[in-house]
Amino acid sequence: MNSFFKKIDQWWSKISIIGSKLVTMRNVTKQQISPDNTKLWSIPSHLTNPSPTYETLLYHVSSPLAFITFNRPKKLNTISPLMPSELQHSITRANHDDSVKIIILRGNGTSFCAGFDFSDDLATLPSNLRNSMENWNPGVDMMLTTSKLTSPVARFMSIWYSPKPVIAQIHGYCVGGGSDMALCADIIIAADDAIIGTPYSRIWGAYLTGMWIHRLGLTKCKELALSGEALTGKKAAEINLINKSVPFNELEAEVLKTGEKLAQIPVTQLATMKLMVNQVYENQGLHTTQLLGCILDGSMRHTPEAMQFVTTATRFGVQQAVKERDSPFQDYSQAEEKHRPNINHKFSYQQGEVKSKL
Repeated sequence: MNSFFKKIDQWWSKISIIGSKLVTMRNVTKQQISPDNTKLWSIPSHLTNPSPTYETLLYHVSSPLAFITFNRPKKLNTISPLMPSELQHSITRANHDDSVKIIILRGNGTSFCAGFDFSDDLATLPSNLRNSMENWNPGVDMMLTTSKLTSPVARFMSIWYSPKPVIAQIHGYCVGGGSDMALCADIIIAADDAIIGTPYSRIWGAYLTGMWIHRLGLTKCKELALSGEALTGKKAAEINLINKSVPFNELEAEVLKTGEKLAQIPVTQLATMKLMVNQVYENQGLHTTQLLGCILDGSMRHTPEAMQFVTTATRFGVQQAVKERDSPFQDYSQAEEKHRPNINHKFSYQQGEVKSKL
């Protein structure tokens, strides 16, 4: 018996030595990764406040509904570095509020979310994630974009993992990373003339959350993955990518009606049924798909063509880069006016408001 305990002591000694070496290695790694490399992915200090004022979104509760409204209308609610963290924080906040049963996700201005903000030469990103082979560190890119603790995708997935159902209200453009995010929602209702798609299929990216794949199935997903074709809200509903589309002037009322209807059901019942459905897709490999998507996205952001795309956006403006990408397909912003979202279809939400002042 004594020899047994002696062996245990020897094992613990070895583990302690290994542990101290790991701590030393971790500290060296920390020194090698400068603050600039990690600033995007750390939790912003203002989010340590239980009731913060957000910079990229509005948060309001009108029991039993919580409203999260992206609030960068001049930038078409494109995804800035801070937005994923604020989204996750607000989703968590709603789940800790006993008065909330349903969460509604929507956008201010003319669009829900037009993807990641790649203007200004990606100046908001850490230097080793920017489109420069000189600065880009593929190892750090992989580490930061695949970790559940640091990845924007992990923050998007707070929508998926929220026990309380999330309804996405889609209008205008819902493209690129904006579509990856929106498709994490439980119920998606769009305006008929909304535009949903992944223009990054053509340049500068790859599927991130994997939701396009799991929602569409093989045949249609292959078609859209290879072409990056833009879908109207009406078409997206027809192919079952989303739940429903309605005329823009009915969208807000339809979303509110759906939220209030679901709120009649006990929140524990809602959470149970959501969990039951989610785990099926998780067991089919959703997380693995997301890991691969994030790694491939990093690679495709740094091909020669991708770097030229961002260089064009920097020198000549985002519109020129988008024009070169989409003109051959005549869609997204390069479509005829009748095939683009109506610029007069916009929401103007103020802090504390449930309904927009049109």
